[in-house]
Amino acid sequence: MLIGTHKHILDSKKRVSLPARFRKEMGNEVVITHGLDSCLFVYTISEWEKVAEKLSGMSMGTTDSRSINRFMLGGATLTEIDSIGRILVPEFLKEFAGLQEKVVIIGVHSRLEIWDEEKWKTYSRETEMQADKLAQKLGELGVM
Repeated sequence: MLIGTHKHILDSKKRVSLPARFRKEMGNEVVITHGLDSCLFVYTISEWEKVAEKLSGMSMGTTDSRSINRFMLGGATLTEIDSIGRILVPEFLKEFAGLQEKVVIIGVHSRLEIWDEEKWKTYSRETEMQADKLAQKLGELGVM
């Protein structure tokens, strides 16, 4: 299970080290793609296959289905984890997420998210301020 928050540096060659505790779970290759909320999603190959299967199974008859397929599948890149645990972030994904030198890598159960550190701080503060409201909504759905 991928959980926790870790600060890292995106080097000048657009490489970032995955946290050591995640490397065994991630394997030798990962898929990196557009995420939501201006971050990047990083999946293991097996988890990506599940996501891609669900996306490709959506009806192509709706604009929303076509759009999310193009966004997620069209923006996906297979990348190797090098011998010291780094992945290369393609330039178009770096620009999409607005990644600067300081990044935050977050484990979100079945995927990793890569955030620009300042964007993460802002998002995290906003979410913390809404935690009680979010918990109420989840309680109404029977999740909490």
